[in-house]
Amino acid sequence: MKKLFVGLVLISSNSFAHDSSHTRDSCNIDINGGVSISQSNIEFLKNDKSLYKIEKDHSLIINGEEVSLTSSQQSIITQFSTDIRALIPQAKNVATDALTLASEGVSLVCNELLGENNAVVEDLATHFNTINHEIEESFAMNKTIHFNEDGFSSDEFFGDDFEERIEAAVEQTIKNSIGSVMIAVGQELLFSGGNMDVFETKMESFGEQMEYEMEVRSQDIEKRAYALCEALINIDLIEENMRNDIPELSKFNVLTISGENQNKV
Repeated sequence: MKKLFVGLVLISSNSFAHDSSHTRDSCNIDINGGVSISQSNIEFLKNDKSLYKIEKDHSLIINGEEVSLTSSQQSIITQFSTDIRALIPQAKNVATDALTLASEGVSLVCNELLGENNAVVEDLATHFNTINHEIEESFAMNKTIHFNEDGFSSDEFFGDDFEERIEAAVEQTIKNSIGSVMIAVGQELLFSGGNMDVFETKMESFGEQMEYEMEVRSQDIEKRAYALCEALINIDLIEENMRNDIPELSKFNVLTISGENQNKV
């Protein structure tokens, strides 16, 4: 019975994670190094050693020296830097909205079984608020963001996989509240005349309906994730133009992004 309930709850935390076979496009990101983004600089690294950096969105620095740029080269450097910076709020919004969607789905399940204003939802809200606070803190304007081949390297941000953290929060809360859950299950069974099949059918029907509602709500998040992929592909194209136009950058290729929508950019 616990497994059934937890399974229904986890539908909500998985609702925003679509299988690639069901999405409009794929987005494969290959980072051949590391990127560090601060308020003043964007630095590109390999094996923790600096390849080059862009200072204040316009100065190209290689081996500690500023590279002399033509007007055209200056323009593409600035576009590259500003477009990378624009990704940060986009990524943050997708993450926080996905978390909100998971929270809404969990609340629907818990409120259906335990009633409104139950302790499980309150406990889960505390966990989700903690994760949301970490996201806000990590994407703060005064913070330096680091990511590399393994993703974000900040100790505070997504130390574990995002989805796994949400699932762990759900499972731990249910474990701590199993007494309340079993009482609610017992009450539901009484209303069902003690018929387990009737109860499970009711919960499965509710789970299917909730999954449908979460799918509808997640469409906006999916569209913005799609737009984020398009922006990444465009940045990869800009990097390629930089490598062709600026000889000093020709040997550096930090970003490789591919997707079925690449020809749309």
